[in-house]
Amino acid sequence: MIWRIARRDLSARIRGLRLLAVCLFLGVGTLAAIGSLTAGIASELSNRGQTILGGDIEIEIAQRKASEAELTAFRQKGALSQTVRLRAMALTGDGDTAGVPSASLLAELKAVDGAYPFYGALTLADGKKVQAPPPGEIYVAPTLASRLSLRAGQRVRFGEASFKIAGIIGEEPDRLGEGFTLGPVAIINIASLADTKLIQPGSLFNAKYRIKLPAQNNPAAIAQQLNERFPAAGFEITDRSNGAPGTRRFIERMGQFLTLVGLAALVIAGIGVGNGVSSYLESKRASIATLKVTGADSGVIFRIYLLQIFSVAIIAILAGLITGSIMPQVIRLFIGDILPVPAAFALYPAPLVVSALYGLLIALAFAVPPLTRARLVPAASLFRAVVEGGRRFDKSSIVLVTIAILAIVALAIGTAREPLFSAGFIAAAFGLLLILTGIAFALRWIAIRLPRPKRPLLRIALANLHRPGAQTQALVIALGLGLTLFVTLAAIQTSINNEISRSVPARAPSFFVLDVPRDGAQRFTAMVRKAAPDAVINMIPALRGRIIAYKGQRVDEMDELPAGAWILNGDRGLTYSAALPAGSALTGGEYWPADYKGPPLLSMEEEVAASLGVGVGDDITISLLGVEVTAKISSLRKVEWDNFGLNYALVFSPGSLDAAPHNMVATVTVPKQAEASLAQSIPQAFPSASLIEVGDVVTQITGLLRQMAQAIAAAASIAILAGIAVLVGAIAAARAARIYDSVILKLLGSTRAQILGAQALEYGLLALLLGLLALALGIGAAWFVIVQIFEFQFAPDYGVLALTLAGGAAITFILGIAGSLPILAARPAEALRSL
Repeated sequence: MIWRIARRDLSARIRGLRLLAVCLFLGVGTLAAIGSLTAGIASELSNRGQTILGGDIEIEIAQRKASEAELTAFRQKGALSQTVRLRAMALTGDGDTAGVPSASLLAELKAVDGAYPFYGALTLADGKKVQAPPPGEIYVAPTLASRLSLRAGQRVRFGEASFKIAGIIGEEPDRLGEGFTLGPVAIINIASLADTKLIQPGSLFNAKYRIKLPAQNNPAAIAQQLNERFPAAGFEITDRSNGAPGTRRFIERMGQFLTLVGLAALVIAGIGVGNGVSSYLESKRASIATLKVTGADSGVIFRIYLLQIFSVAIIAILAGLITGSIMPQVIRLFIGDILPVPAAFALYPAPLVVSALYGLLIALAFAVPPLTRARLVPAASLFRAVVEGGRRFDKSSIVLVTIAILAIVALAIGTAREPLFSAGFIAAAFGLLLILTGIAFALRWIAIRLPRPKRPLLRIALANLHRPGAQTQALVIALGLGLTLFVTLAAIQTSINNEISRSVPARAPSFFVLDVPRDGAQRFTAMVRKAAPDAVINMIPALRGRIIAYKGQRVDEMDELPAGAWILNGDRGLTYSAALPAGSALTGGEYWPADYKGPPLLSMEEEVAASLGVGVGDDITISLLGVEVTAKISSLRKVEWDNFGLNYALVFSPGSLDAAPHNMVATVTVPKQAEASLAQSIPQAFPSASLIEVGDVVTQITGLLRQMAQAIAAAASIAILAGIAVLVGAIAAARAARIYDSVILKLLGSTRAQILGAQALEYGLLALLLGLLALALGIGAAWFVIVQIFEFQFAPDYGVLALTLAGGAAITFILGIAGSLPILAARPAEALRSL
């Protein structure tokens, strides 16, 4: 019977509940789209794990090749493929390339053997599938060919070897598994690598060994066996289940953050749900009164309208789920080129179920309060004035709302990759809600107690902020959240852009130069001084090794690495220095004297030491080219990582690592006019060195940050749309009271222009206050992120922030006035009969 009454009373066009449907559709659709896209990319990374990795297992070794014993162990596990990857300068105009001007470009040189690739296909731009190029030939990436004006058949030099370009690379199957690179790739035969003479003792390169296992073998078990057999070898082993761990980690974290932004939008939409339900129940006032006087009790009323609301909510949620599930393919169609891999076309139940649960819980949390008010108001009151109040809550409704809110929090934390981050975000969101709620109450309290203005229009506008039925609280919370989020994101994005554009040129050197031969350091310095006498050169030894034990505990025997101990993940840069490195300040212990000659000592960056739980006097053991070196921590340092200098977390005393083969790394700062000549002369004079132009690195980083900011802004824009929907709902919820006010004012002699003017003043005042509020809260939140998390200088573009606020305030004002126009058309006689 209850369902039959609910179905008959609900219009097929869901009049009155459209706002509820729109708000839930926006919020659930956003969450479903973000979740489906993240799941799709993660699924594709898993499905293509062998291709991305280049095998079932990859063993990576820094600065050395595998020994014969290690190679024998690898071959016992399955088929073996060897590759070597290093940074090197691609050079043209060496006399073999007729008609091509002299030029150079940093590239990633990749030497592969005849078995490469085990999975996938190395494809040229013409569609031809190939394997390793013949000795003396090379495949180059399109970017390298374009930047150096090269084409197939011409020659390019790496080190001391010249190669004929046999083709332009169309697809490198394991490109994603190689991680971040500073230049385009060039592929040669591994037999040609020795001809380049790029690999010398101390050169920075990575040797990778891919194993193709028999079908029945477990990659994780094989990896563990190899680590146990060669505990000090410094292997970094990855298996096919996670071929691109860095990419997967970034996608999952980005997806989590965007999901939380989408959840914030859904919470804002929930306020719209509450307004929509209030407006709908207000329109059903006569029906509710009739049902009550004909015998329906409060429970029946509650269930009838709860069925109606949830029927519409389920339809809206289903529509949002359908839209969200197909959005990954829409994104792939328009901006698929910026995704690491295209999201596979499939339905991913987990994110859809989570999104649906969020929608249902939000609908419950925000629909119960207006339903409770309708249920508790006596029938006689329903027949009387529209502004007459009544009980707003009872114990059962408070319990329902509390359960829904706790379930939302539990769902957000339980499904998060990083629960603490999610908990912090939710706590901040609830804190902001409490602040906005307090500000809304304060605004009404102040409006009540302000002196009454003499001008009638201003007096009416001010009274509208606190009169019975005013939607001030809903508007402040919803639009305050939306505008604050948008201002925060705008301030973060512009601060990061300004940090890069202003600070980088001021502090960054002209070049980083890697693999300067140790015996050529003086010649390198003289050459730079000749081109630029006032050049600033900072040159230090460069080695790579990994921490294998500390405080008597071996890293490979740990069940779980300490939180924040990134220093334990693979090989890290090492150096030794007699003097305290530039950009460092001692925070504990003592740095060794310049003439120190004794047992190995170590100066460690303070945050790294804290993550490991070590301090002055503790022992650290590293593996360097297979040799274990133990040093005692003598001091702790604070490092200025953002000074674009040569910063190392681990600095050893002289004599500790000197005997290990290594090269030098340098930063060079010269006037602009000298940069071009040095960019040409350094690679020619030092073929084994790699020259990195800082401008190219900044361009790559800026591009990545811009793409991240655009993704966040796209998710945040849903919050703005939800805020607009809330504004529309607030106007609709107050329509009856507005009509009542308008009719009374007309009967007292007010014109339409005066009534509209009063409402224009009200919405203008509200827009101004919300804009200032959002500016203050948004700048505060952005300051925390930029200064406390990123440790950048806070320098937002206030012009962009002003435009953002002006747009939001203008939308608030325009929609408020547009919603007032139908109210002005109400005829007094007709309106008085229906009130």
